[in-house]
Amino acid sequence: MNKLIIKSLIEEAKGKKIVCITKYVQEDEMIELFSYGLNDFGENRVNDFIRKYNNLKDYNIVWHFVGHLQKNKCDKIINKIDYLHSLDSLELAYLINKRRVKPLDCFIELKLVSNNSKFGVTLDRLDDFMNKIKTLDKINVIGFMVMSDKGMSDDEISDIFKKANDLKSKYGLSELSMGMSDDYKIALKNGATYLRLGRILFR
Repeated sequence: MNKLIIKSLIEEAKGKKIVCITKYVQEDEMIELFSYGLNDFGENRVNDFIRKYNNLKDYNIVWHFVGHLQKNKCDKIINKIDYLHSLDSLELAYLINKRRVKPLDCFIELKLVSNNSKFGVTLDRLDDFMNKIKTLDKINVIGFMVMSDKGMSDDEISDIFKKANDLKSKYGLSELSMGMSDDYKIALKNGATYLRLGRILFR
């Protein structure tokens, strides 16, 4: 971990939120990141999240779940996380609404690329999804989450991110979770407010 690189990233992302993706690191490295002023951490595996959540209770951490949340594991974490970046189905939304104690800040995961392995809400379903979500008092939709796909050119990535930004404006939302280690610069140019950075933090 290079302190100068981290300070540079913090400066580059000034005014935006850096969510440190820590799925491949242990608690000692998370504590080091915390010492540099980064306290937003994102996990994508339920069991790893629970372990780290329990081990780091003495730290003022803001917890993000960024991976696909299986409905059968929802109960284990839903009242421990502060943000969910991967709300991708009405079934999950209804379950969260039933189990969550207080409203949860959520990003709706958009599927803007054709890769069938990715989860997310497609554009043809988005209007209906948004209308139904509005009826759920424990779901607070703050924005959209989107990912680029492997092999995309910078121009193709920019087009995807711009489309997400346009949709954010269309639906009157304030936040955009997009941009990872390889494409965060493109995301910043296209309105990202939450960057999900992993590998680049640990060079």
